[in-house]
Amino acid sequence: MGKLSTDKIYTFEKSIKLFERATQVIPGGIYGHQSPVLCVPGSFPYFIERAEGSRFWDVDGNEYIDYMCAYGPMVVGYNNRRVEDAARKQQDILNVSNLPGPLWVELAERLVKQIPIADWVAFAKNGSDITTWSLQLAREYTKKKKVLVAKSTYHGTHAWCTPLPPGVTPEDRANIVYFQWNDINDFMKKYEANKDDFAGVIVTPFRHEAFENSVMPDPEYYKTIRKICDDRNAILIMDDVRCTLRLNMGGSNEYFDFKPDMICMSKAIANGHALSVGAASNKLKGVASAVYFTGTYWSASPPMAAAMATLDELEEKDGVSYMDKIGNMLMDGLKQLASNHGLQVTTSGPGAIPYMTFSNEKDFRRMQLFSAEATKRGVFLHPHHNWFVSTAHTEDDIKETLEIADFAFGIVKKKFGG
Repeated sequence: MGKLSTDKIYTFEKSIKLFERATQVIPGGIYGHQSPVLCVPGSFPYFIERAEGSRFWDVDGNEYIDYMCAYGPMVVGYNNRRVEDAARKQQDILNVSNLPGPLWVELAERLVKQIPIADWVAFAKNGSDITTWSLQLAREYTKKKKVLVAKSTYHGTHAWCTPLPPGVTPEDRANIVYFQWNDINDFMKKYEANKDDFAGVIVTPFRHEAFENSVMPDPEYYKTIRKICDDRNAILIMDDVRCTLRLNMGGSNEYFDFKPDMICMSKAIANGHALSVGAASNKLKGVASAVYFTGTYWSASPPMAAAMATLDELEEKDGVSYMDKIGNMLMDGLKQLASNHGLQVTTSGPGAIPYMTFSNEKDFRRMQLFSAEATKRGVFLHPHHNWFVSTAHTEDDIKETLEIADFAFGIVKKKFGG
């Protein structure tokens, strides 16, 4: 892998042409969170050709150190040999069939052993599959309707939680009650107003919404929510989809020292192979059998083999500690470089899920310029969404990243001043 250069600025001719073709046959060309409009159009690639370890190459042949990790799934690196060999071996034996394969049981047993709150697990494909089902379980268990959700937190794309309103009716969210994240007083106010029909709460481990700095929970936040749920025999659900296997192998709640009744997991669980997991206590086992939940591809065996290999890799390399170390090295370096340029930045989030913004702006113009200039020189940094590191990122990757970041900070300083 060649050393990236601050002198060479990438161009994206093939990406742009391919995107133009895509717009003719696909709504928006590229839709959802991967849409070019969410980065800086013209300064980012639109299509990726291949990936390896901590890096990817776009269709124009440009090489990048990647700090998005496919928006989180890549936890032990792209094209990890151990993971891909396990998935391919299983693919040759059994993929999708009339009935599950043995890995259906073996992976479930392993996860129940690994996750302290889990007495059982269920499998699906997407994070939204599990988060939506979790609300159904809470309502079936309590025979109540209202679920408290922190305002603006991201839980998927189903009608009750999608961040964009087109196609959503008021009825879709009639039983969702919003409270301010990390605000115990507001939580208690909304709870009191709905306690007679209170089914439960769904939370993220920490605040990690796009266009926001990451924020850690107040020490009393989860203690209070847990107590209220216990008092009302309601259900506390943790949406751990984004943070799966990055903060603690037993669930991110272990990192923050609280016990949900159910954990929704996905993204990194199989290092990029399509798999999601609901893990919960026996409290919900009966209703989990009653609330219908299925999908043609949900029992596919290769992603489960990939998950087993991913868990092996993380355990043997103490991946959680390593990602914390390497991510903090990145954030500490960025903070020092910004200070050297007389720029004000805020770094936030745990090491495995780092992020940086410019402290003295709300419109992201500095952040967009910084990320664009870094990306055009081979370091892929999203301007509006938290980043991710993996066990494949090395100290040399960080050093190379900081060299390019230093150059990008200089451009920001020249355009905007302090």
